[in-house]
Amino acid sequence: MKESMMNRKKFLAAAATVLSLPGMTSKGAIPRNEEDDIPVIPHYLRKGDIIGIAAPAGYITAEEIQPAVKKMGEWGFQIRTGSTIGKRDFTFAGTDQERITDFQQMLDDPGIKAIMCARGGYGAVRIIDQLRWEKFKQHPKWIIGFSDATVFHSHINRQLGFASIHSKMTNSFPEDWDKAEPEQIETVYSIEKALRGETMHYELTSHPRNNNGIAEGVLVGGNLKTLESLAGSQSDIRTRGKILFVEDTGEYLYSIDRMFWNLKRSGKLSGLKGLVIGGFKIKPSEDPEEEFGKDLYEIVLEKVKEYSYPVCFDFPVGHQKNNYALKCGVQHRLSVLQKGVTLDEMA
Repeated sequence: MKESMMNRKKFLAAAATVLSLPGMTSKGAIPRNEEDDIPVIPHYLRKGDIIGIAAPAGYITAEEIQPAVKKMGEWGFQIRTGSTIGKRDFTFAGTDQERITDFQQMLDDPGIKAIMCARGGYGAVRIIDQLRWEKFKQHPKWIIGFSDATVFHSHINRQLGFASIHSKMTNSFPEDWDKAEPEQIETVYSIEKALRGETMHYELTSHPRNNNGIAEGVLVGGNLKTLESLAGSQSDIRTRGKILFVEDTGEYLYSIDRMFWNLKRSGKLSGLKGLVIGGFKIKPSEDPEEEFGKDLYEIVLEKVKEYSYPVCFDFPVGHQKNNYALKCGVQHRLSVLQKGVTLDEMA
């Protein structure tokens, strides 16, 4: 009887310890509160710090990442290449388990200060639930990438509250810098600025379809199709009180319309402080008889017509050359005015 009571006390003590961990209840892991988030900023990088390169999604060769390795080395950083670089399992950079192991090792290594996804494609959602974040929380680091890397940005913001960097990846670094266009060079160097802790500032010409206004809030977002696919999961993006940015490529207009209806019907548009529409490469209809009848601007404005927050079109982010680095999970000020648009990171 005494032994049974002692075992019960031990069990209750262990349960209390587990439930005291951040984000834990008797039902397991839960998302953090949607409002009043205080973002956690990983340490910015200094000369000599290590950047890991991993391929959690599509495959890529060691040769293809060399322009990025060389340039980031010139910035003064050391580069550590993951075991998935050069591996291939059909479209993936190795099997799910190989990609889990590689990414987990980089998450757990306190010496690595940032992890750049080598490329996008598809694959992060297949491994996100197997990754463990305990050591990452003890030694947070910057996760860098866009497109499929939206899975990481959304999951980290939702579950952990850490900032991350939405930007180009290794396959977007030019091989010949002398032949690269100015905007391509500027966008790559915006990654360095973000990693070094420079306060990000972007300005662009006002679009005639913009909704003018000024807003302040934490910046979240990424690839729209990926965000839609995360709906209802533990990685589902939280938008209340935030500035949301979205971009996409290779989608029909009707598909984009459906994705924005998803945002609206799930309440993700109603509580926004501001909306930033990045690059959208529209897939043309194969049948003229099946033309959708609304353009991107009409699709978006239809969904937000009852709201008064600012909406900015054609922001330089997305599957395009002018894809600038944005700090997800960090407070920003969005100013959409007739004279121009600015997006400023706030101290």
